[in-house]
Amino acid sequence: MPDDFLIARNPDEASTLPYLVRIPLGEHGIVLKSKDTWPRTSKVYCHRAAEWPADADVVERVATRVCVRRGAAIELVLDRARESRSQFVLTHVKGREAIFWQSARTAKQARPSVRLPTARAAIVADAVAGPLEILVDARERYAWRFSHQQVTTRKERLDVGDYAVEVDGRVVAAVERKSLEDLTSSLLDGRLRYALAELSGIPRAAVVVEERYSRVFSLTHVRPAVVADAIAECQARHPSVPVVFAETRALAQEWTYRFLAAALRELDDEAAAGERIGQLAEAGPMPEPEPTTAVVRAWALANGLPVSDRGRLRPEVWDAFRTRG
Repeated sequence: MPDDFLIARNPDEASTLPYLVRIPLGEHGIVLKSKDTWPRTSKVYCHRAAEWPADADVVERVATRVCVRRGAAIELVLDRARESRSQFVLTHVKGREAIFWQSARTAKQARPSVRLPTARAAIVADAVAGPLEILVDARERYAWRFSHQQVTTRKERLDVGDYAVEVDGRVVAAVERKSLEDLTSSLLDGRLRYALAELSGIPRAAVVVEERYSRVFSLTHVRPAVVADAIAECQARHPSVPVVFAETRALAQEWTYRFLAAALRELDDEAAAGERIGQLAEAGPMPEPEPTTAVVRAWALANGLPVSDRGRLRPEVWDAFRTRG
């Protein structure tokens, strides 16, 4: 197996990919055409090459410390101080194979670089006197701590959801947390459908995914369209339980905190509004509708009062009808 990572000029002048790279994986290595010599500012597009040329014009040769395939990616660590870690990701774009060479820096650019707020959710400030208490399912592995927010957590076994808030000992809002892998497996074996049915039974609920929706279409161990259809079907069947893709673990945690706080405030407002409505005076029974001329004429004829066959009725006929007892 080759021990060095090689970069050479592509002898095919007609190609739009000017470089060749040889990845030291397998007996003879893997040869790819490449747009650049390293993913410095963005991902580098690559394409399979037929073979490594015998008279290759080598641009760079670097010893390799680690080269291993993990799933749909080839992890590469070179023996140098800078620009040492990268990976080649094998995926499909519009039904065709595509290979992208990326580093930690370029991969991070696809992630939102945001600074999460530490201020308390304003919408819950009036509903809760102290820190918001969030219940955490005792079976939750690597649970969120909400350490950057004014939150206290209490572990207990939840019948539904992974994180919840309660009022008077009753869960009123819950969030089911999913990684993309967990979401996919629970969709395919049907577990998520039952979970959504349970979540729809409480006043406020949601499912939050620690990933971008676009990552669904780069899955390799299952057809992306199958997963996308299953997500859409679940959302259409249970519209009261939204499925939210929150991009990262930190953003998923932040969204969950804000959602539970908003749900608690909303339910508190609903209860207060119901109490105010209950204090309003009753309007009493509905008044009877005003009788029509035809009804009064029929009553007058039945009681022997002289009336014309058509036209307006005399005032004394109307008075007699209203005081008929």
